Amino acid sequence: MSLSYFIGIDIGTQGARVIMMDESGHQLAAKENIFELTISSRQEQDPEMWWRCCYQLLGNLCKEVTSLINLSHVKAIGVTSTSGTIIPVNKNYKPVHPAIMYSDNRSSDEADYCRQAAIRSGTQGYTAFNASSGLPKMLWFIKNYPQKIDRIGRFIHAADFITGTLSGNFDTTDYTNTLKSGYDLHQMKWPDYITSELNIRKEWLQEVMPSGAPIGHLRSEWAKPLGLHENVIVTAGITDGCASQVASGAVNVGDWNTTIGTTLVVKGVSRNEIKDPAGAIYCHRHPEGYWMPGGASNTGADWVSTMFADSDLTELANAARTIIPGKNFAWPLLQHGERFPFVAPSAKGFFPEGINKDEKFVACMEGVAYIERYAFERIRKISGENISQIFSAGGGSNSDIWMKIRSAVLNLPVCKMQNVSGAAGAAITAASKTYFEDIIEAGTNMIHAEKIIDPDFSLLAPYEERYRQFIQLLKDKDYINE
Repeated sequence: MSLSYFIGIDIGTQGARVIMMDESGHQLAAKENIFELTISSRQEQDPEMWWRCCYQLLGNLCKEVTSLINLSHVKAIGVTSTSGTIIPVNKNYKPVHPAIMYSDNRSSDEADYCRQAAIRSGTQGYTAFNASSGLPKMLWFIKNYPQKIDRIGRFIHAADFITGTLSGNFDTTDYTNTLKSGYDLHQMKWPDYITSELNIRKEWLQEVMPSGAPIGHLRSEWAKPLGLHENVIVTAGITDGCASQVASGAVNVGDWNTTIGTTLVVKGVSRNEIKDPAGAIYCHRHPEGYWMPGGASNTGADWVSTMFADSDLTELANAARTIIPGKNFAWPLLQHGERFPFVAPSAKGFFPEGINKDEKFVACMEGVAYIERYAFERIRKISGENISQIFSAGGGSNSDIWMKIRSAVLNLPVCKMQNVSGAAGAAITAASKTYFEDIIEAGTNMIHAEKIIDPDFSLLAPYEERYRQFIQLLKDKDYINE
């Protein structure tokens, strides 16, 4: 019996990755490349550059596996990319402006306006817009480039540019990408205020489908050179955070995931929407109609490469094993302001002085673990959700000592799956509605545990006390008030 194969594509801020997996979740090959970025790349990037890089990687991927499998058994391709990145394209689907990146904060004033307009409208949809959201970027663009307004055919998202180039269908997007573009995931429609108050034309907005739903087939101009069949299905995309959640194994109701990459992202699956009055927690729509609540912190693992770039991480990890629990407090927030698990625009990170490098490394790992615990405590308080284990993804999950610290601070098992990349999540999502019945069945068959870290009993009491002291520090600085 021949296996079926699925390709996942991840277009990140700093590079692209493609992966091929079979129906059992076995990875056949993966390719990645780093973008040549400029100082302004956190504001704008060239989506055509994304595609050139992506197509080259697909060619290298297919060439590597052609001696191993029959490429005619590749069934579907899925794409993930950054949430909140917006591209205005013309009626021929060519960019009329570079991609406006999620990390571009020039639309902060427009975010305030969108938030107030959404609240006034009484929409049941997303209202907690900020500068990283897609809808404010659309508004910012038409305000700052009025001469380009008549050239706009659509506003699309980063993943849509790749799925559209692959299939020719740029008119369809997915639940996860549209959340921060203002789509109402209750009514399943674009709210009227977007057009009436923001002057964003209805024809600029895409049709919306669940992630993983088929939206077209691979165009022959790409299929033939790659050695693929034209019946390969291209599926609706998924945001990077949701793709990592899928890859981590958190696809069933009650599952929760933490992805620690540049930022710390917490996501789960719940039957009911979780509503956070502070706006720090928001809910994506699960491909099967459930909810995917979570939030993205400005705290993450970026401090590792920034503060310990010249250090041997293996040596630091070995030293950490002899130090934990640490005696110092650090909050390795490198950006200005925090957005999850609490909203504090004036927040600044803090670091201990007069300690050695090993102790500082431990303090930073512990600080992120404390933020993660506070996130889950807020989720429990708001929703009543029971959290029994954490699925872990992102670069932070590659550190065994960090996993041990997090498990002890959380007092929960932390599970790392075999392949937790966003590209793997995109491949699993692509399989979910083209080969399997749904994302849950795809997860059962394609996601497998690599290791489970249980709490170290000897660390529970000291970390409980240290956590309480850390939270009091945040209260003393007026970053949190509960």
